[in-house]
Amino acid sequence: MALTQYLVASSLDGFIADEHDSLDWLLSMPGGDDEANPYPAFIREVGALAMGATTYEWINRHHPGEWYYEDRPTWVFTHRELPVIERANLRFTADDVRDVHAAMLEAAGGRNVWLVGGGELVGQFLDHDLLDELIVSVTPVVLGAGAPLLPRRRTRPMKLLSAIPSPAQTFVHLHYTLR
Repeated sequence: MALTQYLVASSLDGFIADEHDSLDWLLSMPGGDDEANPYPAFIREVGALAMGATTYEWINRHHPGEWYYEDRPTWVFTHRELPVIERANLRFTADDVRDVHAAMLEAAGGRNVWLVGGGELVGQFLDHDLLDELIVSVTPVVLGAGAPLLPRRRTRPMKLLSAIPSPAQTFVHLHYTLR
């Protein structure tokens, strides 16, 4: 069964970007490409993606003209017009996540749906019980402010599926199910 997953890196104090929407703190972290990194196996199972306008603009600003997600259908949730990345298979929408989720699962063709980035969009999937798993790579840095890992209150415990430290001793990869 296809899952809707949120894979992301976070600071120890729960931020996915600093207060200037910068990822410099993460990109300079050693050990992101070691064998404990869940991304290579994870992306092979992804059939469709969803991201908000902020994440899409960050990708376009920092990697102009590049698209790392091949031909996977990607929904960009936005209320404004955004430039198109040519090689990307994009669907811009302002619709409610509940109305789009079924189409995303269908387009994924039995593979998983990845909620890329974070913030308000992932919170909306959580609000409507559409998020199945959280996979977070925690880094040993403290940002003090920025974009929160998940800007929602959830007191119902998630179930830990795995906790894997990186050999470089810089990341701990946590995998939770919300089911």
